[in-house]
Amino acid sequence: MGADWVASLPMYDFPELGEAHDEFWDAVSGRLRAAGLKGTPRTLTRDVRPAEVWADPSLLFAQGCEYPLAKSFAGRVRVVAHPVYSAVGCEGTRYRSAIVVRRGRGPQAGGFPRSGVGGGQLALAELQGQRCVVNELDSNSGMNLLRAAIAPLSNGEPFFASVVVSGSHLHSVEMVVSGQADVASIDCVSFAHFQQLYPALAGELRVLGWTAATPSLPYITARSTSDSTVEALRAALADVCADENLAPVRAKLLLHGVDLDPVDGFGEVLALERRAVLAGYPILR
Repeated sequence: MGADWVASLPMYDFPELGEAHDEFWDAVSGRLRAAGLKGTPRTLTRDVRPAEVWADPSLLFAQGCEYPLAKSFAGRVRVVAHPVYSAVGCEGTRYRSAIVVRRGRGPQAGGFPRSGVGGGQLALAELQGQRCVVNELDSNSGMNLLRAAIAPLSNGEPFFASVVVSGSHLHSVEMVVSGQADVASIDCVSFAHFQQLYPALAGELRVLGWTAATPSLPYITARSTSDSTVEALRAALADVCADENLAPVRAKLLLHGVDLDPVDGFGEVLALERRAVLAGYPILR
């Protein structure tokens, strides 16, 4: 590792947030260089599939989705920190998904839950036979959390009329609003960004319910990264999150802080998968 180190922040890198992500990484990388970490990349890697970044043995810093990390990359990465976001649906380092439908459609749901699966099972049960869209089949927020919410209602049978893949949470939202799909499960941080960046689009949605919560999308590095480098990363993140001059950047990213004592492993997302399997609902369908 060194000169070919890679850094990437693909999970919430919407075009309108590209500059803020660049400023965030410039602040982190500047502190790493000041600490003597040679080969720190000055720019973020973009236009590369997240899976390629997560698998790269030269990965210095990235953000990942816990479910694919748990399923395919647990032996290749180590968790550096968990971000704390200021978005409805987040509690400390935990986040959940909003189960959304078009405004004016579907049953009325309850308010935001403090624990467990929200929106009421009666409300979610009325989604049976509807058309579902997911961002990716291995997404924690788009698939795994939704599967966990639907599994107790499924009786081990197909629940939705169809399940299609959109490729992104934004496209999922667009498909629901346009009538190409009826329901989607949207990461609450993404949903909060959509409300700020695309208010007209988000305004056409209604939150039917909220999923269970799991740890937020972690900041990660390659498994081979040394302990000293991980500590340098954590120190840089702590300093960036405490720097008042960077408050506007953090506000754009909805980043409230970081937890530098991260959850060890990805057990919670796999536990949700196991419960769905035990309920006879191993595949979202």
